[in-house]
Amino acid sequence: MRSIKDLEIDGKRVFIRCDFNVPKDEFGNITDDRRIRSALQTIRYCIDRDCKIILASHYERPEAGKYEEKYSLVPIAKRLHTLLKIKREVLMAEDVIGEDAQAKANSLEAGDVLLLENLRYEAGETANDINFAKKLADFADIYINDAFGACHRKHASIHAITTFFDTKHKAGGFLMGKEVNFFSKILENPIRPFVAVVGGSKISGKLEALNKLVDKVDKVIIGGGMAFTFLKAQGHEVGESLVEDNLLEEALRIMAKAKTLGVKFYLPVDVVAAAEFSENTTVKFVPIQEIPKGWMGLDIGPASTRLFREALNDAQTIIWNGPMGVYEMDRYSKGSFAMSNNISQTHATTIVGGGDTADVVLRAGDAEEMTFISTGGGASLKLIEGMALPGIEALK
Repeated sequence: MRSIKDLEIDGKRVFIRCDFNVPKDEFGNITDDRRIRSALQTIRYCIDRDCKIILASHYERPEAGKYEEKYSLVPIAKRLHTLLKIKREVLMAEDVIGEDAQAKANSLEAGDVLLLENLRYEAGETANDINFAKKLADFADIYINDAFGACHRKHASIHAITTFFDTKHKAGGFLMGKEVNFFSKILENPIRPFVAVVGGSKISGKLEALNKLVDKVDKVIIGGGMAFTFLKAQGHEVGESLVEDNLLEEALRIMAKAKTLGVKFYLPVDVVAAAEFSENTTVKFVPIQEIPKGWMGLDIGPASTRLFREALNDAQTIIWNGPMGVYEMDRYSKGSFAMSNNISQTHATTIVGGGDTADVVLRAGDAEEMTFISTGGGASLKLIEGMALPGIEALK
């Protein structure tokens, strides 16, 4: 994959595919602008070379063809202007490929930045439509993909658009290069002991990644809702906890594979259990052997936290994807925050992947202590699985 530094971009019109899919609160305020800040290096590089810059991103999943204000990128344009610290406003198009976008793109001067509206307002984006991609490509001379978090999706602004640019006119941005290099180096030649911490609600989305990680790591720590599928597979009563019954055999196979390879496999030994999925219900700290029938585990307990901390003590490389519980509710956030604190306090190279995991680290106040926080959860899992990412393949 070529880097933006390999291209002659001075004074050119540059289309940069970014990932500005940032979290907002109920009032529409951006709560974490890390993904916007991650794109600044590439954007500034283009500004310094008197480029005319067209930025594009998706935001969540709006209904195609329907404008809804809550999915607009207007707040992102305002935050981007603040972060770039440039005198001229970041121009905001009222559409994606319509008259307003065309007019504003045509009037750009050297160093100007234009942000197109939410790409997913157009049905052609998710359909990887070649005609829509052509209209996006017509905006610029150079195509730069800096949206690692969206690279596992075969969408028009990621994949189809690259067919209109030859190798001298398309490349990855600085963030893209950093993400790919970090994961490649860590997975190919990690400093050991290498520990994978995997959480989140379901095994199904992380099955292949787990299989690959068992081949590469020295220890696996499992938390979150997915732990209950492993615990039930071992014969434990897990009550109403989240379980994927169709994957019980797969869970046993992964644990058997780990044992065969000498990989230490850690599961929670206690949980925070509740009778219902609520912030205001009664909770109990119980060993996993004593989860009451009809109750559900919503976080790892204090004994599991101590066990996992001990397992991390000698780690030299840690990759973490997925929270330890329902961290969005204060009562069930302690396990995830403790995991963040414990990982940040190690002397290991620490890689955090996934939006939820990055959110935990931010809330726990540990972001500055982590070696690298990836902007892409799904994309980083696909890299771990050894799968080709459409967005990266298209740039080769």
